[in-house]
This record gives sequence, structure tokens and C-alpha cells, in this order.
Amino acid sequence: MDRGIIRVLVAKMGLDGHDRGSLIVTQALKDAGMEVIYTGLKNTPEAVANIAIQEDVDVIGISILSGAHLVLVPLLFEALKRNGAEDIPVLIGGVIPSPDFPKLKSMGVKEIFPPGSSLDSITEYIRCLKSEKGGRK
Repeated sequence: MDRGIIRVLVAKMGLDGHDRGSLIVTQALKDAGMEVIYTGLKNTPEAVANIAIQEDVDVIGISILSGAHLVLVPLLFEALKRNGAEDIPVLIGGVIPSPDFPKLKSMGVKEIFPPGSSLDSITEYIRCLKSEKGGRK
């Protein structure tokens, strides 16, 4: 069943302690009419997967500035798969070297938003994801 409102989980994984960008994106998504669950800092990939499932989100947005994306993202996908939630789209933003984009996409990341990405492009991409799938339900 399509709820109409888009539910987005915004998460920080690992030891990354910088959350300014994720807080700005969180507010922009809220301003765009989306319901946002922000997990705060220093989550494990397993915790992020569990929260996403419990909150019944349409999209997971991961903010990474620590350089640990090639370690943490596969662990997130494993946790989602273990819990039967591999259909939740995962987006990543932050400081991601462009040579890593193809690796992340091959893991299943739907889109990557590097520094300088506009807030409008992020919200529009999420809206398009929701309309293409009609929601996860």
C-alpha cells in the first residue's frame, strides 16, 4: 500500500563524527515534505538496516566522510539482505572518490551525491525513485 509520504532514513555509519552535511540534507528533505528519520552518529551497518526495517522506510541515505565506504556499505547490504530488505534503495552522499563510484554502484548503491550536489537534485531523485516503484509496499 502506498502511504503517499516518502519516508527516508538518513544515517551515519562507523566512526565518522561529522554530521553537518547530513543534518542539512535531513532538513531539506523535511522541507520537501518527506518524513525523515535521522539516526545520529556512529551507527553500525546492522543497526542502520534494523532501523530502516523497523521504520518501514522507502529510502536509506548514508552520509560518509570517513573514507570507510568500501567497508561499511557492503556490510549494510549484507544486513539488509539477511533481513529480507534488500529492496530498500540505498543512496550515498559525502566525500567519495569518483574512482569508487562504479564499485559502489556494482554493490547496489542507487546513486551517489558528492560534495556540491544540490539539495534539489537529492530530493528530486528520491521523489523519482518513489514514483518509479510506487513505494516499497
